[in-house]
Amino acid sequence: MAHQSELIGDDIEQYLKEHENKDLLRFITCGSVDDGKSTLIGRLLHDSKMIYEDQLAAITQASKTSGTTGEDVDLALLVDGLQSEREQGITIDVAYRFFSTDRRKFIIADTPGHEQYTRNMATGASTASLAVILIDARYGVQTQTRRHSFIADLLGIQHLVVAINKMDLVDYSQSRYDEIVAEYQKIADKLNAPDIRFVPLSALKGDNVVNRSEHMEWYEGPALLELLETVEVTHDQNLRDLRLPVQYVNRPNLDFRGYCGTLAAGVMSPGQKVRALPSGKVSTVERLVTWDGDLEAAYPGQAITVTLTDEIDISRGDWLVAENDKVPLASGFEADIVWMHETALEPGKLYDIKLATRDAAGKVTAIDYQVDVNTLDQRHADHLDLNAIARCRLELTAPVPVDDYRTSPGTGSFIIIDRLSNITVGAGMIHQPLDSELPYEFRDNDSKANVVWNRTSVTQAMREQLNGHAGKCIWFTGYSGSGKSTLANALEVELNRRGYHTMLLDGDNVRHGLCKDLGMGEEDRAENIRRVGEVARLFAEAGIIVITAFISPFRADRDGARALFNDGCFIEAHVNTPLDVCEQRDPKGLYQKAREGKIQDFTGINSPYEAPAKAEVVLNTTSYGQQELVTQLVKACF
Repeated sequence: MAHQSELIGDDIEQYLKEHENKDLLRFITCGSVDDGKSTLIGRLLHDSKMIYEDQLAAITQASKTSGTTGEDVDLALLVDGLQSEREQGITIDVAYRFFSTDRRKFIIADTPGHEQYTRNMATGASTASLAVILIDARYGVQTQTRRHSFIADLLGIQHLVVAINKMDLVDYSQSRYDEIVAEYQKIADKLNAPDIRFVPLSALKGDNVVNRSEHMEWYEGPALLELLETVEVTHDQNLRDLRLPVQYVNRPNLDFRGYCGTLAAGVMSPGQKVRALPSGKVSTVERLVTWDGDLEAAYPGQAITVTLTDEIDISRGDWLVAENDKVPLASGFEADIVWMHETALEPGKLYDIKLATRDAAGKVTAIDYQVDVNTLDQRHADHLDLNAIARCRLELTAPVPVDDYRTSPGTGSFIIIDRLSNITVGAGMIHQPLDSELPYEFRDNDSKANVVWNRTSVTQAMREQLNGHAGKCIWFTGYSGSGKSTLANALEVELNRRGYHTMLLDGDNVRHGLCKDLGMGEEDRAENIRRVGEVARLFAEAGIIVITAFISPFRADRDGARALFNDGCFIEAHVNTPLDVCEQRDPKGLYQKAREGKIQDFTGINSPYEAPAKAEVVLNTTSYGQQELVTQLVKACF
């Protein structure tokens, strides 16, 4: 084997000690189907002399029935151990393999390339420090290349090695290699990983895997194994922030109480002041107990039992942090979620959340956006299907300490568990806590009263999910007699027929109650529209399609109503009926009264109408019938 030395025969204890002290690198291989991930691992093991003779004999025999390399030994069979994998020539489950060299020990996770098994790839990447992303030199960057690169980056992997495989099938072309590097660089520009390297190789032939290739003299970089041996990962650990999630309280007798767990970040030593969360109680580390004896210091990844100088209440799920570490406590946070189940994620549904060693119940209250893995662009989503990745907002039933995943992966990650089946359905990486400790917030307002904005537990997204559609406002404006109320009523009938939840606010009806104290002067008209806009917003926040029919003659008043809504949730529909046609219709006799001077400030006669400059919909009632106009409205609004 590659790590064998004369010490095995001369001084086995010294050999084992040297081997134990070698640095360990965990890495994954990922990429599209048939890019050669399993073959690459097989070649690494074979050329580094890490295959036993009986293993080599077994895969030599298996190559005759399940191999894909003709007369040659199919090295992919070393890691494609499932019968279904060998039959189909694909990787389904994550396969872990160990090997070592004189410089370093390695644990490899061979992850699937099929989109169907992307959740398995995310599982393998969760503990890796480096990702080898394979690209078939014949096909270049594929959808799965982008997906796996994004997931690896999302999971905080800082070192990416882009292995451009099957160079033997493109005649070891440097120009083809340069093309793929340039193509992948467009993806790299959108990633956070600080260390991205490129290696041209042939896993089947062994070029640039363990030994430098004689066929690619134009490549001046290291072979893949040399790169894996020399990449610096020790600085990736967070030694600054102390984090010890308590997994178990060890109480074997009356004289000993210890808190067991794996140190997630920071360095812990006896005499150090620590704070327990969420209680906030402070004590001092007395001992760091392990099976091999007490430690002078503990580092990330070490399993330890901590004893404290004070008897304080600490339970499973609590954290021990440095006394002065500022760790927020929050019952809500933003997180990136990878959905791993065929049943879609449902905002508002209660799931079990496992955060470090703490169990809690919670729900996704909103999906901010879903990431399109083809372009890495963000788009709207109201649910998450299998393998979808999205930025979400979560709310737990109790406040918990919250860490940013990129700062402390061990305490900034969580899994989502279905409460009925107990199946893990999603994995998440926390982005930032939401300020949810207080049930209210201070907002700028011009209210004459001293008030705050009270948060509601049932969110707009939850109401919209229950209704089956988003809330919005369709604002009809136009002269009196233009047909606003008629069209608004016809639109509501059509929307109700289609199953939408609606509310119609008509100008005359509102003045019977909400605005009965207002006259028809300019100031009162402005106040009338302000009140209607506020009411319309409340209906929209309830997930209702609110339809208003008001002359609303002034642009400033309509713009003020629009400002209350998010982009796309306010639709201005200008009923563009000419004034002379409206006056001919005069269904309420108002124009005649205005001409006779019995009504002052009547729009179109002795008060101006400011037509919308950029209405979302313009309706011509003189050229089209009611049904045609309603159809036009539905197409424009939904």
